This record gives sequence, structure tokens and C-alpha cells, in this order.
Amino acid sequence: MASVPDRPLGSVVGNTPALQPSPATKLSGRYVTVVGMSTEHIATLYPHVSGDENAHLWDYMLGGPFDELAQYRAVVEAQIESPAMVLYAIIPTSEPRTPSGADNVVGCASYLNINAENRSVEVGSVLFSSALQQTPAATEAMYLMAKHAFEDLGYRRYEWKCNTLNAPSQRAAARLGFTFEGIFRQHMVVKGRNRDTAWFAIVDGEWPHVRDALDAWLDPANFDQDGLQRRKLEEFRIEQ
Repeated sequence: MASVPDRPLGSVVGNTPALQPSPATKLSGRYVTVVGMSTEHIATLYPHVSGDENAHLWDYMLGGPFDELAQYRAVVEAQIESPAMVLYAIIPTSEPRTPSGADNVVGCASYLNINAENRSVEVGSVLFSSALQQTPAATEAMYLMAKHAFEDLGYRRYEWKCNTLNAPSQRAAARLGFTFEGIFRQHMVVKGRNRDTAWFAIVDGEWPHVRDALDAWLDPANFDQDGLQRRKLEEFRIEQ
């Protein structure tokens, strides 16, 4: 009988599944707190993401914009109840107002495509109001969610997906340390339009390098008295 040559096989991986994300989780940082979205957060977030001046925030989202709070509330309440995602409110700590922070919500993000068996999860439905965009709080919110996925929940793959036409989202993924993996052509039809989807990911072997750069960038010493960064996040990754 002819012998079969050895063929390459993947590395051995333990079969312990990752933990499921929980809306009861609270992630606290220097600049931001990330908590499970609740119905009390909806009315606070709505003014930050509604109106003509904010309509562009919804250009690449699967839904929206919403002309009335009732419409937005119905969608978010459905997301809160959905077993397919875990939605979080993003609350800056620079202006604490109430103990729960419910009156200071300026963005949201979620864990999606939760595959605990294969230990893969996506961060998505990211909606940052103008009050949150390009701030240390925005970066820290993404850092806290990634750290929680890798270090607390045990995921080995952390995904970011976006419309290929959404250049700011692609730049954000690359800045945060995600690796571009390719494009799924004609992946979806969204609001009657074609969507090609760009895929990015961080895997667990890359996470320590990505984490250390984020830690260094978020250090208060990296910001001047006006709150401006002294060094870019990418510079910290390059020097490691």
C-alpha cells in the first residue's frame, strides 16, 4: 500500500469555548465607562445622533436615521433584547452628572457574530456622536471592549467589518491595530444599495502588541494641557 505523505495541518487549539458577553458588564477606564445599554440610555443618546446635522452618522449603518425618538427607541429596544448581539452605552467620565451616567451617553457599540465555540466575536454597530469622535474616550471604549473580549472572555479572534466605501471606519480599524483581511464583494444589500464589506481582525497572538500600544497612547502623559496627543497611536506600535 502506497504511503500517504504528511500533509500540513493547523495548530492544535484547546476546545474550551469562550464566555458569552453580558449586558451586566461594566468596563471602566480613565476617560470612559462602557455599560450594557438600557432603556434609560436611549433618550439621552438620541439628541446626539438625530437631526439633519447628524444624518451622516447613519450613512453606512444598517438602519436610520430616525426622525422621531419613538422610532429610535423601538429599534434600540429590539437590539437590547436580541440574543444575537450585546449592546453597550458609551459614557465619558470627564463630565459625570449622575451616578449611573444615564444622562451623559454619547455613543454605543456592540458585540456581534458571537461564536463562543470557535472563540470569535465582532465589534460592530459602532455609533459615535460628534461629542465622542476623535477623543481619547472613543479610543478607550474600543480598547476596553477588545481587552474584555480577549482577556476576560477568552476569544481568540476579534473582528471589525465595514462598508468598503466607509473610509473613516477603515482608517479607524487600521489605527486601532486591526489587520485588513480582504473584501467580501456584494456581501449585503443595505437600504437598497450594494455593500461590499471590508474585513479586519485582531487575533490573540497580536493582542499583547496592540494592547501595549493602546496603553501607552492612552497614558495622560501623552496629552498636552489642551488635551492634544503628543504622539500618534501608530507610533507606539511601530517602536515596539
